[in-house]
Amino acid sequence: MVPKGTPCVGAPFFAYENQKGLLKMKKVLTIAGSDCSGGAGIQADLKTMSAHGVFGMSVIVSVVAENTARVIDIQDVSPAMIEKQIDAVFEDIVPDAVKIGMLSTPACMKAVAGKLAQYQPQNIVIDPVMYAKNGSPLMNLDAVGTLIETVLPYADVLTPNIPEAEYIAGMAIKTPADMEQAARKIHIMGTKGVLVKGGHAIGNALDILYDGTTFLRLESRRIDTKNTHGTGCTLSSAIASNLALGCTVPEAVRKAKDYVTDAIIHSLAIGKGCGPLNHFCRIFPEGDADET
Repeated sequence: MVPKGTPCVGAPFFAYENQKGLLKMKKVLTIAGSDCSGGAGIQADLKTMSAHGVFGMSVIVSVVAENTARVIDIQDVSPAMIEKQIDAVFEDIVPDAVKIGMLSTPACMKAVAGKLAQYQPQNIVIDPVMYAKNGSPLMNLDAVGTLIETVLPYADVLTPNIPEAEYIAGMAIKTPADMEQAARKIHIMGTKGVLVKGGHAIGNALDILYDGTTFLRLESRRIDTKNTHGTGCTLSSAIASNLALGCTVPEAVRKAKDYVTDAIIHSLAIGKGCGPLNHFCRIFPEGDADET
């Protein structure tokens, strides 16, 4: 069995460990909304997990009628049903990591936080989803206070983009120094690690990771494409998958960013709006390039 803390491996198919002659797969749970068009939310999470060779499980908190161009409607799952889904997973299959995405209401947030307190899972990655790629709101912004108070303290890694970090930290972000200041403010709220994503800024794609002591800047070239639907969901799921595989937080974030960059480079010209990433571009590389 792989000892705790063993550095993760590079290839996605090393998700197994030998335990008494049996193959044991790492398991990752996503708690998020469902995107019927397949590019974001639960669907993007499960694709990402599969691409990393881990076993993906899901708890659906909202059903979102959306496509690449717009969000048509949202129907929230009851808090009781959210709790029962989480119970069903943890009483039978204990995850090695948990990714949390869209939580649209205070009642939903409290239900999830209560179960995190009950089961105390390891490697929690929280993506504080507030808007869809097309700008449609996916969270009542009046609920951000509940998110900060009840959910954020469980995060081993929180992954806000610039608009989300601005809202949570209560400040404008214009420069990398502002990103660092926002990360400091958010870390004080109880998160262990904060990754402020710079995809909404101008220039190269700069993300800044802060663990309460050290800043790590991760920079990659910006890809000229509109097809970035589900980028945040994909990144947070990739981080969770890499943590489940034994990576440290910096390793997990770096590998996840590289994976997302590849998936954007090979993004898919599907739909009339912001098309999806190609989650399996490393497995099926032929004929997948962005055609726009």
